[in-house]
Amino acid sequence: GEVIGVNTAILSPNGGGSIGIGFSMSSAVVSKVVAQLQKFGETRRGWLGVRIQDVSPDVADALSLADAAGAMVTNVPDGPAKIAGIKQGDVIVTFDGKHVTDTRELVRMVGNTAVGKTVDVIVYRDGKNQTVKVVLTRRETAEAAQIVPAKASPVLPKPKKLLGLDLQGLSADLRAQLGLGDKISGIVVMNVEESSNAFEKGLRAGDIITEAGQNKVASVAELEKRVTQARDAGRKSLLLLIRRDGEPRFVALTLGS
Repeated sequence: GEVIGVNTAILSPNGGGSIGIGFSMSSAVVSKVVAQLQKFGETRRGWLGVRIQDVSPDVADALSLADAAGAMVTNVPDGPAKIAGIKQGDVIVTFDGKHVTDTRELVRMVGNTAVGKTVDVIVYRDGKNQTVKVVLTRRETAEAAQIVPAKASPVLPKPKKLLGLDLQGLSADLRAQLGLGDKISGIVVMNVEESSNAFEKGLRAGDIITEAGQNKVASVAELEKRVTQARDAGRKSLLLLIRRDGEPRFVALTLGS
């Protein structure tokens, strides 16, 4: 017979035996891992150095993207992507000549690419595609150096209501309560109305809004200005960049009337 996969685990209702749901790894993946182990004594997967999220239909609409596809960059730490010029808010649409449909596919593509290879990455930025050249480094080395940010429990006073959100400017006291450094600016979400589109999209108290319409916002007044500009331009939604526990994420909120 021909090997098509290798068993890795089993989910058994009785905690043992061979009854249950089996899990396996593709033989193509196993072959690559074995080849690396034989050559290097360890695995070596490519690393691009970005944090990404899928492009939902509402995010695509907010960006004027024709299709809800690709991988949207939410953060660019020090690494290959930052050196190459990839920016937060870019949508990666092509990697090494191959179309990117979602984040899962991009992760697979990057991981399967040789460490040290220079690849062409096409990103959608400011309404047009741009090509950047990135030299991949090793994922295992990068993962070992990552630090997990600490969580905070904020106490937030005097909100102002907008888009179903109770908002407060990021003061020095709030910065200390949230454990934020001086480089982070934005607006604190104090509360989210459960009937609002913001709640439906996953915004919660303690989130930090740092951008609106891909422009930085440091006060509620600036956010109100971006909302007005988007409505005047006939936009149905506004793209926000939020941070939660140090992790950035883009969310497109419906503007309404």
